[in-house]
Amino acid sequence: MAWRMPHEADPHDRTWMAFPREGFTLGASTAEQEAGYRAWADVANTIARFEPVSMVVDPSQADRARRMLDGAVEIHTAPLDEFWMRDVGPTFVVDDDRPGVLGAVDWTFNGWGAPAWAEWELSARLGAHVARLSGAELVASDLVNEGGAIHVDGAGTVLLTHTVQLDPRRNPGLDRAAVEAELARTIGATAFVWLPRGLGRDYDALGTNGHVDMVATFAADGTVLLHDQTDPQHPDHLVSRVLRDLLESASDAAGRPLRVVGLPAPAVLRDDHGFVDLSYVNHTLVNGGVVACGFDDAVADARARELLADAYPGREVVTVDAREIFARGGGIHCITQQQPRVSGPTTGGDRG
Repeated sequence: MAWRMPHEADPHDRTWMAFPREGFTLGASTAEQEAGYRAWADVANTIARFEPVSMVVDPSQADRARRMLDGAVEIHTAPLDEFWMRDVGPTFVVDDDRPGVLGAVDWTFNGWGAPAWAEWELSARLGAHVARLSGAELVASDLVNEGGAIHVDGAGTVLLTHTVQLDPRRNPGLDRAAVEAELARTIGATAFVWLPRGLGRDYDALGTNGHVDMVATFAADGTVLLHDQTDPQHPDHLVSRVLRDLLESASDAAGRPLRVVGLPAPAVLRDDHGFVDLSYVNHTLVNGGVVACGFDDAVADARARELLADAYPGREVVTVDAREIFARGGGIHCITQQQPRVSGPTTGGDRG
C-alpha cells in the first residue's frame, strides 16, 4: 500500500462535519449556544450548494440539527463531545496503486495535548466511525496528531509545526525523524517543511499550540498562502515575517522553491481576550468553490476573496461569517474535512 493525501483542491466526494453539542466549547449561555449552532449550520448549508455534506450529530442534538440544516445535508447520529471534524475525524488518503480505494487515517486524538478543560473521549472514536461510514480502509496511527496540524500539496510535501507534532503533551519522546516516518507511511509525505510555530492566540489555554491551518496552506503547485499580519502593533506581525523567510527558503518535494503569497489579516487587532488570530488562511475548498472566513470587515473580506480567487482560478469564492467559530478556537477549515473522490463503490456511506 502506498497511501497519499491528495491536495484539498482535488475533486471531493463530500465534506464531513460534526454538529455542536452542549459543553465547554459551545458556551454557557443560551445566546452563546445558539450562535455556535448557527455558525456551524451556516457553513454546512453553504458547502451543500457545492457538494454533499455528511454531518455527525450527537443524539441529543438530532432534532435541532434537522431543523437548522438544509435537507441536502446527510445526518449520522453518534455520541460526540468535541465537534472540530478536521481534528477529531479521519484524514482521507488514496492509494495510487489501487484505483478506487479510499483510506482513512485515524490519528490518536487527546484533545490537543490533554488540557484540563477539554473533553475528547467520545470524539476520539469518530475517526474509525467516519471511516466505516465512508467505506474507507482504516489506517490506524499511534501519532497524536490532528488534521488541522498538517497541510499537503498532494505531491509529497507537507507543512507542519514543531510545537504540535513534537509537543511533549502529545508525543513525548518522538523526534522529527519518527514523526516524518509516520507521515510518510500514512499520508505519503516525502518532503517536510517544519515551521517553528503558529499564531500567538493559538498558545493560549484554549489553543491548539500552533496548528498550521491558521497560518499557511498550499494553493497551486509550489505556492503557499501565508497569513500576513501587516500591523506591527500585533505580535503576529513578527510571526508572519519569520514564517515568510522560512517558507521562501524551502522547497517542495519536486525540488521547486516555494512561492509565498500573503493573505492580509483583517483590521481588528484585539478582542476582550487579547490579540486576535483572525485568519483568511483557514478557508476550505469545495467542488468548484472556496468557502472563506468572513470577519465583518468589508475591505479585508473583499480583498481576501480576490486573492483566493486568484489562488484558485475558476472557483467561486463565498464568504461565511466565521467570528463565532473563531471565538471558540478555530475557523471554517477546522470544522470541515474533505473526502476525496475515488472511482468505485467506496464513496458515500449508510445513513444513520
